[in-house]
Amino acid sequence: MNTRAASLKNPSGVLERVYVDHHGWLRHWLQSRLGCPDAAADLAQDTFVRVVARREELQRSPLRQPRAFLRVIAGGLLVDHLRRRDLERAFLDALSARPDPTALSAEEREILLETLDRIDKLLDRLSAPVRRAFLLSQLDGLGYAAIGRRMGVSERTVKRYMQQAYRQCLAALL
Repeated sequence: MNTRAASLKNPSGVLERVYVDHHGWLRHWLQSRLGCPDAAADLAQDTFVRVVARREELQRSPLRQPRAFLRVIAGGLLVDHLRRRDLERAFLDALSARPDPTALSAEEREILLETLDRIDKLLDRLSAPVRRAFLLSQLDGLGYAAIGRRMGVSERTVKRYMQQAYRQCLAALL
C-alpha cells in the first residue's frame, strides 16, 4: 500500500511511522546544534507536537521528504530557542550588573523572561526604521525631533513610525 493510501486509511499510523523512523535522527541533529541533549530532546518533542497539529494537512498531502519537513519545523523552533536563550543571558547579565542586585523568585523571573520574549517577537515584526524609532523613543527617551535628526528623517515620518509601532503593540495586547 502506498503512503497516500496508508495516510487516508490510518493517519495516526503514518505519523507514528514518521516519529519512529526520524525522532532519533532529529534529536541528534538538534543536539549537534545545541550541544545539550535535554534541550534537543525538548525541541524534538515540540517539533512532533507541531507535526501532529498539522495532521489534517498531512492527510491531504503525504510527506515525500519527512526529514526536510522536520528540519524546517525544528529549525524555526531552534531559532526561537536560541533567541530566548540569548535574551535570558542578556537579562541575567543586566541584573547582575546592577549595583543593588534584586532577588527575583523563580516565578517573577519566568514572567519577566516571557514578557521580554514577547516584546522581542513584537519588535522583530516591525520594519527596521520603525523598530529603531520605537527603541530610540522608549529606551533612550528621545523626542520625535531628536529621533528624526538621528535617523535623518522628518519629525512627521517619526510620528508615522511611532503610530505603526503603537498599533503593533496594541494588536499584541488584544
